[in-house]
Amino acid sequence: MTLIANPIYDSVFKYMMEDERVANILLSALLKKELLELQIRPHEYTNVQRTGISLFRMDFSAKIRDEKGEEHLVLIELQKTWLPTETLRFRQYLGTQYLSRDNVRKDPDSQYGLPIISIYILGHTLGELKEPIIYVRRRYLDYEDNVIEGKDKFIESLTHDSIIVQIPFLRKRTRNRLERLLNIFDQDFRLEGNDHLLEIDESLFHAEDVPVLTRLLKAGVAPDVRRSMDVEDEILSEIEARDTAIMQKDQLIRQKDQAIQQKDQAIQQKDQLIRGMIRMLEQEGLDVRQIAQKLSLPIEQIKQLR
Repeated sequence: MTLIANPIYDSVFKYMMEDERVANILLSALLKKELLELQIRPHEYTNVQRTGISLFRMDFSAKIRDEKGEEHLVLIELQKTWLPTETLRFRQYLGTQYLSRDNVRKDPDSQYGLPIISIYILGHTLGELKEPIIYVRRRYLDYEDNVIEGKDKFIESLTHDSIIVQIPFLRKRTRNRLERLLNIFDQDFRLEGNDHLLEIDESLFHAEDVPVLTRLLKAGVAPDVRRSMDVEDEILSEIEARDTAIMQKDQLIRQKDQAIQQKDQAIQQKDQLIRGMIRMLEQEGLDVRQIAQKLSLPIEQIKQLR
């Protein structure tokens, strides 16, 4: 067994992915394609934690070789979060990639955006989908839903494929090379009493994937990474405390709303009862003044409820 730093932490994940060889191993395994070239886009990562989420982003430009042996330039957009996150935040970031002129490939006759592949590593689950790794791939179809072979630069510039990893569903699975590699994210391997470290069985990993473990082993002893993990723990504690306070406040509001609703229902039931008594007294020939006197109620209230 080997102790490695936990890459669910943004600081560890960043440290791991800044190693080009390690990034190549992980991304090629996720894409199931050979990466011929890989380059981290400078200053593209951001760490948003003070708004109630932890959302880490990193971009890569890559040359990939597909199953037909053809080479393509693509933009890989990698996002990781350990808390449930609004999809709008992902959409907003994706929108900035489509708008950026840095992501445009210049052809002699026209300009096309680089195809984007989005990878989401989620520390939470998605509704009814139980698979740990989900591939969302586009197809070109005609009116009869027949598959159209080939690709078009215009279409590739405006649509994208996605890969989604649901960390909670990894659950020590080892059905294929990718699941074995993604053991580095499986929180079931957390060291008891220390969430910063995972205890991993290195024998599960293919020989070509060992550099990933080595990089995370180094991260676990790097002083700056360890300090950053402590900071992330503090921020997460603040977020949890804030969310707890919000939930308690929301519960009080719901309780007040429920009490008001019950009071309104009681008033409606009382008014309904008084209306019934008014109708009965009117049938006996009593006028408004007499009914008000009989029921010990103001005349105006009797008039409103008639």
